[in-house]
Amino acid sequence: MEETSYQVLLYYQYVTIEDPEEFSAEHLAFCKELGLKGRILVANEGVNGTVSGTVEQTENYIKAMREDTRFADTVFKIDEVDKHAFKKMHVRPRSELVNLSLEDDINPKEQTGTYLEPKEFFEQMQDENTVVIDARNDYEYEIGHFRGAIKPDIRTFRELPNWVRDNKEMLEGKKLLTYCTGGIRCEKFSGWLKREGFEDVSQLHGGIVSYGKDPEVQGELWDGQCYVFDERLSVPINRKEHVVVGKDHFDGEPCERYVNCANPECNKQILSSVENEHKYMRGCTPECRVHPRNLYINKEHNLSEAEINARLGAIGEKRELNV
Repeated sequence: MEETSYQVLLYYQYVTIEDPEEFSAEHLAFCKELGLKGRILVANEGVNGTVSGTVEQTENYIKAMREDTRFADTVFKIDEVDKHAFKKMHVRPRSELVNLSLEDDINPKEQTGTYLEPKEFFEQMQDENTVVIDARNDYEYEIGHFRGAIKPDIRTFRELPNWVRDNKEMLEGKKLLTYCTGGIRCEKFSGWLKREGFEDVSQLHGGIVSYGKDPEVQGELWDGQCYVFDERLSVPINRKEHVVVGKDHFDGEPCERYVNCANPECNKQILSSVENEHKYMRGCTPECRVHPRNLYINKEHNLSEAEINARLGAIGEKRELNV
């Protein structure tokens, strides 16, 4: 079997960065020198990154990072891939790594939930007094999640605190478990839950990605795929059984293929089969389908008025005269 020649690294480290802008500029140059591609965020509170490169490039990156005392104990989650998972290399300074929109921010170095390793998380998920909260965005949940996990009615991470306050009665007196892709969001969210007065709060150490790689648990009780923020879009987690939970945006059929709405002013990520992408011209709503800037119509396929009207007619729609 031929050895995979590329790797994707997913990591974060809460540590003080005195000058995020200076660090970002220097780190970008270093990553480009190595030949990496990816996305790294830098803030006073630390770094959060996903990069791809050859095995040699990524190993050199890990080695160099660990030679810096600030990142000596950073955990790198590694996926083998057959090509770069990004088109470019970006390192950007930010005010914070993950945004909970708190007036008084949480420092995970001072307050965070109890770490649970995959086997512990697997066992506690099945406790009848446990509530499992997905700390990710709605589109991440829709393609895959832990069986029985709550999907908060939110669009973004920063809406989580208000959702918790609105649903406090459902959570009080329960064991709260929370999880996210690599663990960084839960570091802050679980700490905030403790500050809010919830006593029994735990988080999945290393996130979903580590859970799927655990040799004992092997991703059990995870249904669907795990959304990732690179060109792969999703990766498998459960190595014991695969249950499709995603549903096609257009017909509700099982689906695990994400596309972006062709209206650039919308750009919503939706699950769609190849057939339905073409049938609905990748417009997530009737308005997006006939939007003047629809990329599917204008740039990708150069559809004529007759072709547009024929497709609209096939799905029982028509172009309004004032569009």
